[in-house]
Order: sequence, then structure tokens, then C-alpha cells
Amino acid sequence: MPRSVNAVASRRRRKRILKLAKGYFGSRSKVYTIAKNTVEKGLQYAYRDRKTKKREFRALWIQRINAGARQHGISYSQLIGKLNAKNIGLNRKVLADLALNNPDAFKAVVDAVK
Repeated sequence: MPRSVNAVASRRRRKRILKLAKGYFGSRSKVYTIAKNTVEKGLQYAYRDRKTKKREFRALWIQRINAGARQHGISYSQLIGKLNAKNIGLNRKVLADLALNNPDAFKAVVDAVK
């Protein structure tokens, strides 16, 4: 009986890893074992940084809202507290965009809660 090898599946598995490693430097994109390690590490970073990106953007939005609010004589925490008290449902992303790109609309929001 001939030896049974899983050639099609194993080649497909290796091709998938090498395709993900395309563009890496040197043997990281050519040698399967090295490419596999690099791709796995890259996927770990991608998973971790999808979470980190949300954290960093929220911090950026808060800084922008705080800067815009202080120009109108109110702090960030006071602004958010008064927005919640008046049931104005603008999230931090929208508020930060208003503060940066549309200062007149942001001033109207601040005046509405004062």
C-alpha cells in the first residue's frame, strides 16, 4: 500500500502563511518556519492593537473636547456632566469633531448646557 501524505492540505496551509508574510524582509517572507513565527507574532500585535486603538482614540477625543471647552470657560468634566444631566446624547467622537472642525456648533452645544 502506498504511503499516504496530506500534500494538498499541507501545501495550502504553507501557502496561506507565506501569502500573509508577503513584504516581510529576507527569509521572513521566504522560509516557512520563520515566516510562520513572524506571521503569528504579527497577528498577536494586530489583535492587541485593535483594542489599544480604541483606547488611544478615546483619549484623543477627550483632549480635543477639553481644549475646546476651556476656550468657552468650562472644563471637560463639567461639560460632560451637564450634557448627561440635560440628556443631550452626543458622544465624545462627535463632540471632538465639532470642537475641531466646527467651532460655532461646539459653542452652541456649550451654550446649551451652561
